Amino acid sequence: MNYYKIYSFTLLLGVFLFISCGPEKHDNKTTKDTITESLYYPFSDSENKGGWVLNEEISDEFEGASIDTTKWFVEGLNGDYYIWKGRAPSQFVSHNVRVEDGKLKLRTNWEPDYDFFEESYTDGNMGTSKYGEYKGEPMPITTAAVVSKKRFLNGYMEVKSKVGNAAITGAFWAIGYEQELDVYELMGNPKNKKGNIREDSYLATAHDWSPPAERPTNVFQHTEDLPFRTADEFHVYGAEWGEDFLKLFIDGKLVHHFTQDDVGLDWVLNNPMEIWLDSEIFFWLGLPHKEELPVDFEIEYMRVWQKPSDNLLAKDRAFYGFEGPILFEENPRPLTMVPEDSKPNDYQKFWLIDDVSKKYFSIVEGQYASGVESLQFAGYGKNENFEVEKAAVLTPEGAINIPAGEYTFSMKVWLDQGRIADKIYVSFENPKLEIEFKDLSKLERRQWITLESTISKTEASAKNDQLKIEIRKEDLPKDKAPKLFIDDIAIKKTIK
Repeated sequence: MNYYKIYSFTLLLGVFLFISCGPEKHDNKTTKDTITESLYYPFSDSENKGGWVLNEEISDEFEGASIDTTKWFVEGLNGDYYIWKGRAPSQFVSHNVRVEDGKLKLRTNWEPDYDFFEESYTDGNMGTSKYGEYKGEPMPITTAAVVSKKRFLNGYMEVKSKVGNAAITGAFWAIGYEQELDVYELMGNPKNKKGNIREDSYLATAHDWSPPAERPTNVFQHTEDLPFRTADEFHVYGAEWGEDFLKLFIDGKLVHHFTQDDVGLDWVLNNPMEIWLDSEIFFWLGLPHKEELPVDFEIEYMRVWQKPSDNLLAKDRAFYGFEGPILFEENPRPLTMVPEDSKPNDYQKFWLIDDVSKKYFSIVEGQYASGVESLQFAGYGKNENFEVEKAAVLTPEGAINIPAGEYTFSMKVWLDQGRIADKIYVSFENPKLEIEFKDLSKLERRQWITLESTISKTEASAKNDQLKIEIRKEDLPKDKAPKLFIDDIAIKKTIK
């Protein structure tokens, strides 16, 4: 196996990990319990100069006798399908998922006796096809897919893999709220040799699934010519996903680098994502022939690394940066929940703004310290005034789980010119602890400024603790209050 085993058990890293990651919601389990010291490092960073730590909840060496269903959702297992059943005319089936010889093998097979679903799948402008049938003729092809049960925000994801030698894809991709990243889509032997994927090429794409989620959804894309056929041997494919950049690697070599500056508000990779490994028919590249099958998309390992953070809200940083929902991963994802779904459920919840406060508070795109969104207090104009005693936004219950101790609470604010709100109140709701940021009118305008406050929590958060942001009428001018924006809320343990 072409990877580097590094064993390093330094006290310094142990201490750093202890303080680095915030508690998960609803229990006492912290991220430090699941992100452990790496035995393996990215192929492009064998000396771990990036300070990577393996996320074992998502990573898998595929060394058992069967797929680990505590880590992976298997499409079709027990009749359950998540989001879709595959790209017709092929259909995902669970018996095509195998773990053997230290590899995950996702088989594509010709199965004329399989009982395909009596339904069709429409793929935007790519057309519509029935499962098991193509243009009225039998096409009894079954494929396979697995999906990680956990999501992660930013890191380095990598597989060592080989695709099947047929007109069938092998794909390593990820989805999250309103976003998709195809680290690669490969095809071992496409029939259309002039299509967007060849037997010796690599395609990476990011998709924007924010409503209206209509094709074309791709916001940036890269095609790489390869000096090898992707079905001939194993190669290492990786992606480093940062807050505002994406780097693509093949066999440890950087092949492309996207940044948020390249695409502006089309930078969609702002929320936690889950990993998908699957095979599909791309009928515009030709259909696999019966004689080519069965073939396997083989994955020797799938690994995700992340960097420790001293922000206790790091796991939910996207939510506290107003980019998307907060995840309650102790609850299962609804099987019908697609990336563009903005409905709250037991798995994903959003900031709460009551009808009265919605006149003043909203989450907006285009004004941000990071990501693409922030919380806006809209203010009011000439001959208007603040019509309520207070306006507030709250996290869902249970979003905050902070132990007793000394902390630094911070957030970034942007203040427009004018007679601004002089105070912003932030409070933990159970037990109650209020933070008052005052004298805002004395701060610099039209730039992001970090507000900080040292707090002492004498009690740990209750199970239903919430964070509230509030602006009160008593702290506002009588008329023409300008806008202000809030972004990037963080809580760090105070080191004495």
